[in-house]
This record gives sequence, C-alpha cells and structure tokens, in this order.
Amino acid sequence: MNIFVNQFWNWYVILLVLGSVLICGVFLWSQSIHHPGSEQTSDTTGHVWDESLQEYNNPLPKWWMWLFYITIVFALVYALLFPTLGSFQGLLGWSSSGQYQIERQRVDAQVNPLFDKFLKMDLQTVAANKEAMEMSARLYQTYCTQCHGAAAQGSREQGYPNLTDKDWQWGGEPAQIVETITAGRMGMMPAYGGNPDAIGGEAGAREVANYVRSLSGLSNDSALAAKGKPKFETVCAACHGQDGKGMYALGAPNLTDKVWIYGNSEAKIVEAITKGRANQMPAMKDFLGEAKIHLLSAYVLNLSMGGEKK
Repeated sequence: MNIFVNQFWNWYVILLVLGSVLICGVFLWSQSIHHPGSEQTSDTTGHVWDESLQEYNNPLPKWWMWLFYITIVFALVYALLFPTLGSFQGLLGWSSSGQYQIERQRVDAQVNPLFDKFLKMDLQTVAANKEAMEMSARLYQTYCTQCHGAAAQGSREQGYPNLTDKDWQWGGEPAQIVETITAGRMGMMPAYGGNPDAIGGEAGAREVANYVRSLSGLSNDSALAAKGKPKFETVCAACHGQDGKGMYALGAPNLTDKVWIYGNSEAKIVEAITKGRANQMPAMKDFLGEAKIHLLSAYVLNLSMGGEKK
C-alpha cells in the first residue's frame, strides 16, 4: 500500500535523497581542490596557535577521496535497487515485510515438524512429556512472562492471574485453556461507585465488601456483612451467583475461595466495587498459530497440576 497521500511527498522524498547525495558529492569535490601555490607550499586557513603553529588547508589524500566517491556511487546504486526513492519499489522488488515472510517460512519449515508431533497428542499427554515441556517453557518465557511473570504467579498490582494454582476464572479444562489462549478473554467488573441507587455509594460498597470477605472465611464486620448480603443477592449474584461461587462462562470469579486476583483486603474489594475492573487476555491465534498454542496450553495445564515451575 502506498503510504504517500499525494505525489508531493513522493517527489519530496526523492529530491531530498538525491539532493543530499549530490550535495555530498559537490562538497567532496570542493574539498579536493588544491589551492593555488607551489607543490611545497600550501595555503593556511588562518588559524594560528602558540605564535607559529598554523593549520594548513591541504587537499584530501587521493585514496581517501576516492573512498568517499565510492560511497556516493554505492548510495546511488542502492537507491536504484532498493525502495529508497519515495514510492519507487526498487529494481529488485525487495521489501522488509517480504523478507520477514521469507525468513519466517524458512524457520517454520525447520521447526513445524517438531510442533506438529505434539499437536497430534492430547493436552494431558503433552503436559506429561519432558521434551514438550522444555519447548513450551521457552515459548512461555518468550510470550507470557511479560504479564504472568517468570514464575507464572501473576501480579496483583496489574490483575494478572496466577497460573500455578488450581483456581480458574474461565475454567481449567484443556479445551477451556486452549480457548483462552486462542481467542483471548475480556474480564469486566462494572463500576457501581457512580450509581448510589444500586449499591448505596461507598458505605454500601463497604457492606458488600464485608459480606464478600465473609464468604471466604476472612475477618469481617458481621453487622456490615449482614447489611451487605441483600445488596449482594440483588446486584452481584447475577454474575457471581447466589452462593458467590462465580461463573466460568462469564469469567466471574469465585468469591468463596481464598484466591484473589487483585487482593482481598476490604479496601481492595471496595475499590473493585466502586471503580470496577477491566482486564484483557489478548487473542494469540493469529500470532502464535495452533501448534504453539497447543504446547503453551499443555504447559499451563502442567503448572496447575503442580508441574515444574519454569
């Protein structure tokens, strides 16, 4: 696709490139001229130091000068062969995207047979295969550590889930793990702070927070929790269920266990209720492909089963 919106910018780039090379050539030629005078005497620039130390204006040595001329010729030949002059694609038709595809195809031809071998196996079998786990550990370090961390224990500050426990927001069955990595997930906790009728403002959020803490056996204010229960059943149960055990289909977390993505303090829960949460797992289908996703899914499954933490 031509990135130039009109021909002005196309010609602007062409003239800028060729003009720069031409100016370099003219400047080189001007510095190569030997000023009038004998072979033994050269003109000075007029700069004098320490009474008698003078700067002479001698021409460049011939071999040095011709090296510069060669670089100018090289630049012109390069501009003719490669996409350098505006929208001109070059005589060779080379492009960085085309080179990337060539290199990727060459690498894929070498590594795909290794991936395809494991793609034919079910996830449980791959998760138990040492060679597969060594390969998938390297894939994890390349593509997943930025969010979930090198030890796969996530980050409460950013809301990245821990992959080493047995708690799952969207389900931990092999097919569900594959779906999560393939299509991505979008978790959304609505903000109720701006809707006092729904939860009763921050005071109501504190009541609900104490009730939520009671569901998982955490210390709580029983009086506030009692007031928060009907609000939870009216507003929160639609996603988290009347029993607070969540819903895989919606990605609504289980509030009755002791696993928390953002933390379980009253302040953190109040913050989640009033301000909401938004978290996204990017879809990796087009980026990684089926075979790599299969290996990564097996690796995550292995982690959750207590396998070696890479």
